[in-house]
Amino acid sequence: MQLLLTILADDILPIFLIAAVGFVLARRFRIDVRVLSRITFNALAPCLVFNLIVTSHLSAGELGRIVAFTLLLVAVLGVVARLAALPFGLDRPELAAFLIVVMFSNAGNYGLSVVLFAFGRDVLARAVVYFVTSALLMYSVGVVVASSGRSSIGRAAKGLLKVPAMWGLVAAALMVWTGARLPTGVERPIELLSAAAIPTMLLVLGMQLERSAWPARPGLVAVATVLILVVSPALGFGLAAFLGLTGAARQAVIVQSAMPSAVITTILALEFDVAPTFVTAVVVVTTAVSPLTVALLIALLQSGY
Repeated sequence: MQLLLTILADDILPIFLIAAVGFVLARRFRIDVRVLSRITFNALAPCLVFNLIVTSHLSAGELGRIVAFTLLLVAVLGVVARLAALPFGLDRPELAAFLIVVMFSNAGNYGLSVVLFAFGRDVLARAVVYFVTSALLMYSVGVVVASSGRSSIGRAAKGLLKVPAMWGLVAAALMVWTGARLPTGVERPIELLSAAAIPTMLLVLGMQLERSAWPARPGLVAVATVLILVVSPALGFGLAAFLGLTGAARQAVIVQSAMPSAVITTILALEFDVAPTFVTAVVVVTTAVSPLTVALLIALLQSGY
């Protein structure tokens, strides 16, 4: 019990305190969260990805296994969610909403923060690979699912090219492969922007949660919550063992697999009009419940399980 309380106080509480600041700013001053979100997406996140990769000791094989883990987890969750939705008789928009909210977790502003506070920068460098891969899937597969198949493969591919974090990963991979170094005058701004990424992400999280609402189908929300916070990390343990992930990489991917639903799914739901109230509710409920489930998971990992 003491370990759980320590994890909640030291690793989880700081995340929610910063998010609470964002919540209050949005509620009190009606700040447009889209502006801060775009700054994070286009400037801070790619610098964070680049800086963490070039300063880590991440091998090509380990990177590949983390990418494979993310791809497999999202695919398996999609199948599990589809089967879990069968008894509810969902129509196409509701099914699309259910799938995206289960398949895509908050690996960015929440996941990276948890990993940093609980395990440090070495594990964070692995977690950021999961985050980038998940983001690419979100803007390709997620868009296709949310639009109920109305988007073409070409449009999804174009979406990938518009994810700045992907280019941050590509640039970092080239730097590591060639052994090149950036000039100090370029390296320092990237480090500063990288340092600003996670706290800004948490402010965005709080601002987006300020717009939450409660849906008409609490039973469906409960099923989605169990899939996201219980089934997903259970799959994470199995996939990590299957792919031979150990040490820092194993800790990173398992923690990321236990994150609540991604806030960005609310934007997709609004964009394609697929049960946005339901999606927002799942994001809020999973985020509210996650401190307990994530703290339990961190305790397991820190005890060597």
